[in-house]
Amino acid sequence: MNNSARTLIILAAISGAISVAIGALGAHSLPKRLEAQGFNQEQIDKKLHQCELATRYQMFHALGILVLAATQYVSRSRLAKVSAVLMLLGTVGFSGGLYSMVFADEIIHWSIVPIGGMLFILGWICLAASALARIND
Repeated sequence: MNNSARTLIILAAISGAISVAIGALGAHSLPKRLEAQGFNQEQIDKKLHQCELATRYQMFHALGILVLAATQYVSRSRLAKVSAVLMLLGTVGFSGGLYSMVFADEIIHWSIVPIGGMLFILGWICLAASALARIND
Protein backbone atom coordinates (compact mmCIF):
# COMPACT_ATOMS: atom_id res chain seq x y z
CA MET A 1 0.00 0.00 0.00
CA ASN A 2 1.44 3.36 -0.97
CA ASN A 3 1.65 6.38 1.35
CA SER A 4 -1.22 8.34 -0.20
CA ALA A 5 -3.62 5.39 0.16
CA ARG A 6 -2.46 4.82 3.75
CA THR A 7 -2.89 8.52 4.57
CA LEU A 8 -6.38 8.56 3.08
CA ILE A 9 -7.37 5.44 5.05
CA ILE A 10 -6.17 7.11 8.25
CA LEU A 11 -8.06 10.33 7.43
CA ALA A 12 -11.20 8.41 6.48
CA ALA A 13 -11.05 6.42 9.72
CA ILE A 14 -10.58 9.58 11.80
CA SER A 15 -13.43 11.27 9.94
CA GLY A 16 -15.68 8.26 10.56
CA ALA A 17 -14.78 8.25 14.26
CA ILE A 18 -15.51 11.97 14.55
CA SER A 19 -18.84 11.45 12.81
CA VAL A 20 -19.86 8.73 15.27
CA ALA A 21 -18.67 10.75 18.29
CA ILE A 22 -20.51 13.91 17.25
CA GLY A 23 -23.57 11.87 16.31
CA ALA A 24 -23.61 10.34 19.79
CA LEU A 25 -23.17 13.74 21.38
CA GLY A 26 -25.99 15.11 19.24
CA ALA A 27 -28.32 12.27 20.13
CA HIS A 28 -27.62 12.15 23.86
CA SER A 29 -26.43 15.42 25.38
CA LEU A 30 -26.92 18.17 22.82
CA PRO A 31 -30.65 18.73 23.41
CA LYS A 32 -30.16 19.37 27.15
CA ARG A 33 -27.11 21.55 26.49
CA LEU A 34 -29.01 23.68 23.97
CA GLU A 35 -31.99 23.97 26.31
CA ALA A 36 -29.69 25.10 29.13
CA GLN A 37 -28.28 27.76 26.79
CA GLY A 38 -31.78 29.19 26.35
CA PHE A 39 -32.67 27.94 22.88
CA ASN A 40 -36.36 27.33 22.25
CA GLN A 41 -37.66 23.97 20.99
CA GLU A 42 -37.81 25.11 17.35
CA GLN A 43 -34.18 26.24 17.47
CA ILE A 44 -33.14 23.02 19.21
CA ASP A 45 -34.91 20.90 16.59
CA LYS A 46 -33.18 22.85 13.81
CA LYS A 47 -29.76 22.39 15.40
CA LEU A 48 -30.38 18.68 15.96
CA HIS A 49 -31.35 18.31 12.31
CA GLN A 50 -28.19 20.19 11.23
CA CYS A 51 -26.05 17.96 13.45
CA GLU A 52 -27.63 14.79 12.07
CA LEU A 53 -27.21 16.01 8.50
CA ALA A 54 -23.55 16.90 9.09
CA THR A 55 -22.74 13.53 10.67
CA ARG A 56 -24.56 11.61 7.93
CA TYR A 57 -22.72 13.39 5.12
CA GLN A 58 -19.42 13.10 6.95
CA MET A 59 -19.87 9.34 7.37
CA PHE A 60 -20.95 8.76 3.76
CA HIS A 61 -17.89 10.58 2.49
CA ALA A 62 -15.54 8.92 5.00
CA LEU A 63 -16.75 5.57 3.64
CA GLY A 64 -16.32 6.78 0.05
CA ILE A 65 -12.74 7.85 0.74
CA LEU A 66 -12.07 4.58 2.54
CA VAL A 67 -13.22 2.57 -0.48
CA LEU A 68 -11.09 4.64 -2.85
CA ALA A 69 -8.02 4.16 -0.67
CA ALA A 70 -8.56 0.53 0.38
CA THR A 71 -9.07 -0.62 -3.20
CA GLN A 72 -5.92 1.26 -4.20
CA TYR A 73 -7.94 3.15 -6.82
CA VAL A 74 -6.31 6.40 -5.68
CA SER A 75 -2.94 4.87 -6.55
CA ARG A 76 -4.01 4.12 -10.12
CA SER A 77 -5.92 7.29 -10.95
CA ARG A 78 -4.98 10.90 -10.36
CA LEU A 79 -8.65 11.91 -10.69
CA ALA A 80 -9.60 9.38 -8.00
CA LYS A 81 -7.03 10.97 -5.69
CA VAL A 82 -8.46 14.41 -6.49
CA SER A 83 -11.92 12.99 -5.78
CA ALA A 84 -10.85 11.82 -2.31
CA VAL A 85 -9.24 15.17 -1.50
CA LEU A 86 -12.34 17.04 -2.65
CA MET A 87 -14.47 14.81 -0.41
CA LEU A 88 -12.19 15.57 2.55
CA LEU A 89 -12.36 19.31 1.87
CA GLY A 90 -16.11 19.03 1.40
CA THR A 91 -16.38 17.40 4.82
CA VAL A 92 -14.49 20.28 6.40
CA GLY A 93 -16.68 22.87 4.65
CA PHE A 94 -20.09 21.23 4.73
CA SER A 95 -20.03 19.22 7.95
CA GLY A 96 -17.61 21.57 9.71
CA GLY A 97 -19.75 24.57 8.80
CA LEU A 98 -22.89 22.88 10.11
CA TYR A 99 -21.08 21.80 13.29
CA SER A 100 -20.01 25.39 13.92
CA MET A 101 -23.62 26.52 13.52
CA VAL A 102 -24.79 23.83 15.95
CA PHE A 103 -22.12 24.04 18.65
CA ALA A 104 -20.86 27.62 18.42
CA ASP A 105 -24.05 29.20 17.04
CA GLU A 106 -21.93 30.96 14.45
CA ILE A 107 -20.09 30.28 11.27
CA ILE A 108 -17.01 31.84 9.70
CA HIS A 109 -19.03 32.75 6.63
CA TRP A 110 -22.44 31.50 5.52
CA SER A 111 -21.05 30.29 2.18
CA ILE A 112 -18.79 27.63 3.70
CA VAL A 113 -21.62 25.06 3.87
CA PRO A 114 -22.70 25.33 0.21
CA ILE A 115 -19.05 25.48 -0.88
CA GLY A 116 -18.48 22.24 1.05
CA GLY A 117 -21.51 20.74 -0.70
CA MET A 118 -20.13 21.82 -4.06
CA LEU A 119 -16.80 20.16 -3.20
CA PHE A 120 -18.70 16.93 -2.46
CA ILE A 121 -20.40 17.15 -5.86
CA LEU A 122 -17.10 17.86 -7.62
CA GLY A 123 -15.52 14.92 -5.80
CA TRP A 124 -18.17 12.55 -7.12
CA ILE A 125 -17.88 14.04 -10.63
CA CYS A 126 -14.10 13.51 -10.54
CA LEU A 127 -14.67 9.92 -9.51
CA ALA A 128 -17.04 9.40 -12.44
CA ALA A 129 -14.55 11.06 -14.78
CA SER A 130 -11.78 8.82 -13.51
CA ALA A 131 -13.87 5.73 -14.18
CA LEU A 132 -14.69 7.00 -17.68
CA ALA A 133 -11.03 7.70 -18.36
CA ARG A 134 -10.10 4.16 -17.25
CA ILE A 135 -12.64 2.71 -19.70
CA ASN A 136 -10.74 4.39 -22.49
CA ASP A 137 -7.33 3.05 -21.33
